[in-house]
Amino acid sequence: MQKRKLKRTLLKFLSFFSVVRGYNIAVVVLAQYLSAIFIFGSQSRAITVLTDGGLFLIIFSSSLAIASGYIINNFYDTEKDLINRPYKSILDKKISKTTQLRVYFFLNFLSVAIAWLVSWRAAFFYAVYIFLLWFYSHKLKKFPIVGNITASLLVLIPFFGILMHFQNFSWGIFAHGFYLYLILFIKESVKDLENLKGDFANNYQTIPVRFGSKVSKSLITFLVLLTLVPAFALIAYYKIGYMQYYFYVSSGLLLAFLIFLYQASSQIEYKKLHILLKLIIILGVLSIVLIDPNVIINGKNLVVPYL
Repeated sequence: MQKRKLKRTLLKFLSFFSVVRGYNIAVVVLAQYLSAIFIFGSQSRAITVLTDGGLFLIIFSSSLAIASGYIINNFYDTEKDLINRPYKSILDKKISKTTQLRVYFFLNFLSVAIAWLVSWRAAFFYAVYIFLLWFYSHKLKKFPIVGNITASLLVLIPFFGILMHFQNFSWGIFAHGFYLYLILFIKESVKDLENLKGDFANNYQTIPVRFGSKVSKSLITFLVLLTLVPAFALIAYYKIGYMQYYFYVSSGLLLAFLIFLYQASSQIEYKKLHILLKLIIILGVLSIVLIDPNVIINGKNLVVPYL
């Protein structure tokens, strides 16, 4: 009896983790802290950034908002996911829709309440963000191009919260953001190709549904070539240390990605390309430390006050 109860509890935990995409949130949190140390708060000591209470509250608030966004997205995509992700749908069903909605509203309230501890502006910022997450899941994702633009932007918005916290505005930061935005846009476009059957069956007017796979692949090709612009600008005009090698590698991977893209035609093949893009994003997150690896190597020295 106890084993059965433990198994049921574990399944519900895994289901909840699947619904809120806990692995994605973990990557976003890591990316936010690394960006804060090496990019947004580059003039501050690492220990100062890591112990910044306001920054912690902002990242915590954004994590809750993102989790609630995944919940509402899962709520609206139930029918589509039955076709595109049948195994994930079975796991997600371990938590009822009623429970999901209750958790959704609770996380939204908690996100805004925590942001309010920072400032009313931060609370307003995340309240608007939460609304946009809902509006995207409810309406915008069903429209071609608009859905892709919005989905990619919603991933970047939490980083604007950190940008406003540090008040560090520079062209280099926007070049980093633009590069990431393009990769996210490409990922969303490949995701549309991967989910073609479910989107078509549920009348989601994505680019491949509305205009066909060839048009979608042409758009992705344009976006891949466009990534070379911010990559070149960051390497040539900004101090990014050893991170320049990430841009060389990622650019090579993206060009190779194009070759496989035009050969792909099945859901499994598009899934592999989707995973490759996720890998490029994760490598990008980890490569942020290469901007100044001395912060990691001599990290203890940063704890010692300056004389």
